[in-house]
Formats: sequence, C-alpha cells, structure tokens
Amino acid sequence: MRTLSVARIAIPFVFSLVAACGVPKEEHAKLKTSFDQAAADRDAKGADLEKTKLALGASQTRGDDLAKQLEAANAKASALETEAGGCRENMAACGRERDKLREDLAAALKDQAGLRGSVEQMKKAMSALERQQKEAEARVAEFKSLLQRFKTLIDNGTLRVKMVDGRMVVSLGSDILFASGSAGLSPEGKKTVADVAKILATVDRKYQVEGHTDNVPIKTAQFPSNWELAAARAITVVETMMEAGVRAERVSAASFADARPVQKNESADGRKANRRIEIVILPDLSTLPGFDELQKLDAK
Repeated sequence: MRTLSVARIAIPFVFSLVAACGVPKEEHAKLKTSFDQAAADRDAKGADLEKTKLALGASQTRGDDLAKQLEAANAKASALETEAGGCRENMAACGRERDKLREDLAAALKDQAGLRGSVEQMKKAMSALERQQKEAEARVAEFKSLLQRFKTLIDNGTLRVKMVDGRMVVSLGSDILFASGSAGLSPEGKKTVADVAKILATVDRKYQVEGHTDNVPIKTAQFPSNWELAAARAITVVETMMEAGVRAERVSAASFADARPVQKNESADGRKANRRIEIVILPDLSTLPGFDELQKLDAK
C-alpha cells in the first residue's frame, strides 16, 4: 500500500518535470494518459493482489481447518477400526459361545433322551419285579394251601410236600404204593394216589409224575433195568390220576431210575427214601420274564 501511495505522488511530479523540460503538449498529454492508464492498471492489479492475498489467507485458513478435520477424521477412522476389531473379536467369541451352547444343548437332549429311556427301563423292571413278587406270593399261597389240603396225608406219613429246584413236589414212598419189583399199585396205594389226584384236579396246573428207584439193579423180562421199572410205575400213577379226574393234557410221566437219589444208598433207610414217586407241579412258563419274546421267536 505504501508503494502505491508513493507512485501516486511521484507520477504528477514526473509529468511536471517533463512539461518543464519543453516536451510538446500533445506528447505530454499522451504520456500523461499512458501514465494515468498504467497507474490505473497498477492500482487495479494492486487491488487484485490484495484480494488474492486475502483469498490466499482465507484459503490457507480453510486448508488448515480441512487438515485439522482430516486429522480428526483419520483419528476417528482409526478409533472406529479399533472398535470394529473389538466387535469382530466379540462376534467371534459370541460365535464360539453359540457353538458351545449348541453342543451343550445337543448333549442335554441326548442325556434327556437317555434318562427317559432309563426311566422307561426302570418302570419296566419295576413292573417285572412287582409281577414276579406277586407270582412268588401266589406260589407261596398255593404251597400253603396244598399243605393244608394234604395235612391229613402228611400227618400220617403217606406223603411229603416240598420245594425242589424252585418247583413244588408231592413225594410218595414207593413202598406204600408198590410191591417190590412191581409196577402195579396196591389197593392202599391206589386209594392214596386217587386221594392226591382229586385234590390236584382242582388246581389249574400241569403235573409231571416222576418214577425213582434205589440203586439195587433189576433185570427181568418185564423190567430190564430200573429205568423201565421207574417208567412203568410213573405211567401207572398217571393212569390212576386220570381215572380220579385229572385231565390227560395236564399230566405226563418221566423216569429217573436211580439217577436222582435224595439220600445215600448205603443203608436200608436211604434206599427206602430213594424209592419214591414224585408228582411235580410244573411252573407256568408264561409268567416268566421274556416269555412273550420267546413266543415271537417261536412264531417265526
């Protein structure tokens, strides 16, 4: 601004010197006009320069502001990137936790299904145990009932009621029923078997009549060995039982000869005890566990 002020003072002074030096008036006027135009141009350019300076200052200020904004934006972007990284880690952790929860849920459902199966198995087992207990109680009651009904025959020594291998057995001494070496019932023996049969006919069970002998060998035309003798005696008892009312489909005969002694055959008393007829009350297999499955297999 100071340079422009000096120029405004100096230009008229120059033209005054030019006029004083004898420059023609017209030339002087042209020069003056040129100088005036140059001064005007200079003033205009000075004004433009000032504007440019102002604009440059404003631009510099704007640039500084933009730089600060850019720096702030970069800082925010960096912070957001850091935050995004944390979010990605959190998402990964959440994903792992979700997978773990799915595994736990699957395991829980499997355990739950296993527990349901265990509960069902326990219920079935309890039901089977209750059924077996009821059956055992029924067998005990049946045993007590037979003891009571056979009381007279038991008291006079005609027979014994006992449990053998879980089966109820009515045992009669052969010496009361048969003569030595014979398979024919004595009158007393026939009456005894008939009395026993009448009681057994009222019980809805199956029976197996088993013939037993001592170890004294026999060899006759009718009985080549104790097997034939024991079998003939068992069949005779079966026939008498059927005559007394036991249905044929509920009774069978078997021979054991001297294979199942109840005492040693070393004494007369021991041999006497081994010569016997046993009426076995057969168990009802349909009440045993697994019977239904066995029936299904048999049906195939």
